[in-house]
Amino acid sequence: MAAGRLGAPLAADRVSAARTGRILLLLLLGVTVVAGFLMLTTTGAHAAGVVQPTAPAAPTAPTAPATSGTGGFSVDVNGPDGTPSSAVVTLIGITLLSVAPALLLMMTSFTKIFVVLAMTRNALGLQSIPPNQVIAGLALFLSLFVMAPVIGHVNDDALQPYLAGHLDFTQAVEVATKPIRTFMLHQTRDEDVALITRAAGQDNPRSMADVPMTTVIPAFIISELRSAFIIGFVIFIPFLVIDLVVSAALMSMGMMMLPPVMISLPFKILLFVLVDGWGLIITSLIESYHVV
Repeated sequence: MAAGRLGAPLAADRVSAARTGRILLLLLLGVTVVAGFLMLTTTGAHAAGVVQPTAPAAPTAPTAPATSGTGGFSVDVNGPDGTPSSAVVTLIGITLLSVAPALLLMMTSFTKIFVVLAMTRNALGLQSIPPNQVIAGLALFLSLFVMAPVIGHVNDDALQPYLAGHLDFTQAVEVATKPIRTFMLHQTRDEDVALITRAAGQDNPRSMADVPMTTVIPAFIISELRSAFIIGFVIFIPFLVIDLVVSAALMSMGMMMLPPVMISLPFKILLFVLVDGWGLIITSLIESYHVV
């Protein structure tokens, strides 16, 4: 009876183990089938993604060159609205900056004012006071003050219409030259114009309006230097008188070894301050120009 009771559990265990083995076998077969299906699908996709190379195309025949036209090219300096492009304006500005010193010296009142101020300093006997930078700066701003009407005409009549597209570059240059030319001719003597005309071997112009700018500019500079030296001579006279008086006084007292400049310099400065020398000179320089 005991052996019969023990055999029943063993048979049940065997049946359970057999079921478990069948389930595992079925799972293994399922996994194998799924893996095989995935491998076949991937292989097919890779095979389908391969692009077969195409045959090379035949080369295109070259086109014949155009026989009409000159073959040149043109550059449009204006923008779409007719105004000059920013690149052209920048180029013109850089060009004007490069020639600005020459224009300032040759076509404005700068040269005359600078020469007069330098001669005034020499008449006082001061070699480096005020320094050249101060004299040049004062001459520059006085020149801007004198040339302000001319600059205004150039800006209103030539520059702004050119930037607005109402004038082309050639017309703007022609219009801008007129006020500058008028200013220069007002300060130029007829004798200096005739001198430059004869030096160039040209015929005498019928009027000052027919004189070219290549003749007006050197004639204007000669006239400016002449006026500057005349003003400088007038400035030198009172200081020369002071030097003569001081020298005679030192000679009469037997102080021949004492430099007269050392004694006369304080009197020159005192006289210059009492008569408001800088104000007189600057006022005379400004009034010597005709406002255009």
